Amino acid sequence: MDRERVKCFIIGSGPAGYTAAIYASRAGLKPLLYTGPQPGGQLTITNDVENFPGYPQGINGPQMMVDLQTQAERFGTEVRYGMVVKAELESNPKVLTTDDGTEIEADTVVVSTGATARYLGLPSEERLKDKGVSACAVCDGFFYKDMDVAVVGAGDSACEEAHYLSNICTKVYMLVRRDEMRASKIMQKRVLNTPNIEVLWNTETDEVLGENEVEGVRVKNNKTGETQEIALKGFFVAIGHTPNTQIFKGQLDMDDTGYLITKPDSTKTNIPGVFACGDVQDNEYRQAVTAAGTGCMSALEAERYLAAMND
Repeated sequence: MDRERVKCFIIGSGPAGYTAAIYASRAGLKPLLYTGPQPGGQLTITNDVENFPGYPQGINGPQMMVDLQTQAERFGTEVRYGMVVKAELESNPKVLTTDDGTEIEADTVVVSTGATARYLGLPSEERLKDKGVSACAVCDGFFYKDMDVAVVGAGDSACEEAHYLSNICTKVYMLVRRDEMRASKIMQKRVLNTPNIEVLWNTETDEVLGENEVEGVRVKNNKTGETQEIALKGFFVAIGHTPNTQIFKGQLDMDDTGYLITKPDSTKTNIPGVFACGDVQDNEYRQAVTAAGTGCMSALEAERYLAAMND
């Protein structure tokens, strides 16, 4: 079996991973980055990114990821398309095994594997992703200014998304499966007291309507069985995210939902030399710019860790 040795190994290729790579390569760490199953991360399924600083006219999401990769490679990052299938992080050096059987010994590891948004699983929803279907109101809400939209979900995140959209959109329908929400009382109160948010209880999505863009939604009352169609332009799914942390279980500290726990004001994990950045450790903001910021922190902390090792 092939075995290599690197100073810095980066797992994941979204804004966090590529920013870590830019900083690590400029520091002379010669990082090796594996892209994971979705090179570029979630932004590769986002057409327009208008809230990342430095792009006054906005930028296409996939193009932004190509730019970040090119910038990382310019300074010496080696980018490989592939996945890490096994991680032995408690050894020194750490040993990562990739899907082609390569074993890589690393002095430091930056985990930027991200989190995957959960969707309802409807074919119409899948077909209209980024054509009116979104999992991020902060990212995409602006495109639906003065329009009618819907939010699916009943937790704090769904309430936050609905309230955020209520300041931009004409009408927000909140589709709740049961006759109650699981959100905190203060978030429920905020939603219920907002005049342009209408909560539809006991309501499930039957189909997202539209051919080339969202034109409405057909919903079903799960108590009466009655269906109705609602005309709208945006359909926001807020039923949670799944952090991509399966291979780190039993080694890295996680919360109850699988997000990696980092030390306060740091990207350090419970294992020295292993750092986590981006959405894999951020279940609150989940923005490209915050992911990039923690990617920078990871690289700086990896550089300091290596310097201390060599003292």
